[in-house]
Amino acid sequence: QVQLVESGGGLVQPGGSLRLSCATSGSGFSIYTMGWYRQAPGKQRELVAAITSGGRTKYTDSVKGRFTISRDNAKNTVYLQMNSLKPEDTAVYYCNLDDAYVLRWPWGQGTQVTVSS
Repeated sequence: QVQLVESGGGLVQPGGSLRLSCATSGSGFSIYTMGWYRQAPGKQRELVAAITSGGRTKYTDSVKGRFTISRDNAKNTVYLQMNSLKPEDTAVYYCNLDDAYVLRWPWGQGTQVTVSS
C-alpha cells in the first residue's frame, strides 16, 4: 500500500518562502499525475497544484506565479516551492493523486504551513 509522507512546513512571515516535499512508497509513482492539496480550518480540502508524469503542471488561480510544483521520479518525491507566501496560504498541505482520478491513496499526516507576522 502506498504511503505518503509530507514535510517542510513551518511558520513563515508574509512574503517568505517554503519548500514542501512529499515522499511516496510503493511502485508506480512515476506514471501518475500528482497533486498538492491544502485544507484551511473550516474549509474543504482543495487542489492547489498538479504535475503529470511528463512534467506538465497546473495551478489554482490563487497560487499562480507564486508556487511551483516539481517531481523527481527517481526518488518517488514531489515538491512544492512556495514563494511570496500570504496569510491566506495558511493550511495543512497534503499530496496525493490528482483529483482527476476517482480514487486517492490513503492520505498522509500533512504538513502545517502558517503564514503570519
